[in-house]
Amino acid sequence: MVLLVLFTLSSCGSSEPEWADPEAHEKTEQLQQQYTPFIVGTWHIEGIGDKQRYFEQLTFNADGTLSGMRKWQTRELVSINGEAQYSDWENNTPTNGAFRGTWSLRWERNDKGVGESRLFLYAQYDETDIVSYLPYSTNARFYSADATTLRFAGYWQDGDGWTNYERGEAEPSF
Repeated sequence: MVLLVLFTLSSCGSSEPEWADPEAHEKTEQLQQQYTPFIVGTWHIEGIGDKQRYFEQLTFNADGTLSGMRKWQTRELVSINGEAQYSDWENNTPTNGAFRGTWSLRWERNDKGVGESRLFLYAQYDETDIVSYLPYSTNARFYSADATTLRFAGYWQDGDGWTNYERGEAEPSF
């Protein structure tokens, strides 16, 4: 009986996995080889507008883990004695603080069958038990990464429609 099982296992053919979408698998591997060396490291972004200011730092590790921190503040335009004034800045609670999670680059087909480069990010805040407030649970369109800039479709988009992170550690200016 044992010999029959061993024979069956050894005669199953190739040990190579069969991918549901071989093209997606191949393009995912190419995407990872091209951009992972650039993505691994620390990145930051800061955006300041009239009603909100936002800072985020992300550290992408080679093992697919992610850590980061976010500081996000908002204020309102209010009328005081008939004059329009901004309220004080307030933390956009609970969307502030340190977080940890995972990241990966993939190539996949969208709902129209068109292939796209994607950056998957999933993270939870370290100091909250409120699962509904995740800093990341996204499958973002990925544009590029090089020695100075990481670009994907994120929250704080520049005029070009992409969120542009700068390489290196930083502190919020506010």
